Amino acid sequence: MVAKVWSDVSGTGEDIVVLHGWGLNGAIWTPVQDELARLGRLTRLDLPGYGESPWPPERPLNFTQLCELTLDALPARCHLIGWSLGGLVATQLALQAPARVASLTTVASSPYFPAEPPAWPGIEPSILSQFGKQLSKDFRRTVERFLALQSLGSPHAKQDVKAIKEWLFSKPMASVEVLDAGLDMLAEVDLREQLQQLTLPFLRIYGRLDALVPSTVAEQVDRLAPHSERFIAPQCSHAPFISAPETFCEVWREFFLRVR
Repeated sequence: MVAKVWSDVSGTGEDIVVLHGWGLNGAIWTPVQDELARLGRLTRLDLPGYGESPWPPERPLNFTQLCELTLDALPARCHLIGWSLGGLVATQLALQAPARVASLTTVASSPYFPAEPPAWPGIEPSILSQFGKQLSKDFRRTVERFLALQSLGSPHAKQDVKAIKEWLFSKPMASVEVLDAGLDMLAEVDLREQLQQLTLPFLRIYGRLDALVPSTVAEQVDRLAPHSERFIAPQCSHAPFISAPETFCEVWREFFLRVR
């Protein structure tokens, strides 16, 4: 049985696909949807298990299956943009199916999310563990707290959180099991050594004020993927396409027009 992955398509031209982050759904791309759809045929997906894409019960809940189910839902070839956990998925898809990915863009993402002293910046493992323990007690409140962390440091934090909550609750919430598995992916998946295998156009966008994926990780990834490009949005935290959609679109448009 082929799993049904929800998608929304707008615009015409070369295929562009956007993947959301943990706990959320495809509506999160609303601030940049129209602009991206002017550049090509934009597909917003709800990742399997999130929003309106049910997780197929016959499939084990792990990163390998998440990537395979997502790959099955992609156009034959596309420019792939992934935010946070979606960036991890997008990177894996570019690694395992490079012929399907015309270009890769990761947004506020990392090939390895946990902090690893002394040199690797990231999320403190205790934070991921704490969220995991709290999920079963009050998963809606736990997700809301995680969203608040994503906007921490942004000059527009209150507005960002309000908008993110509206998009989150506009669709069905992911189950505790899916959310818990997603936290495990953020804690365990490590693609650092594989980045050097990527030869396709690769853009990384960060928020300088990001409390979850510190912008200092950009220098580390520069060394792991020296052919890639990066941009650090100065007044943004974990969701630069929400905090500064015009800047985000300008940066991505310039990249897209160069590599298409």
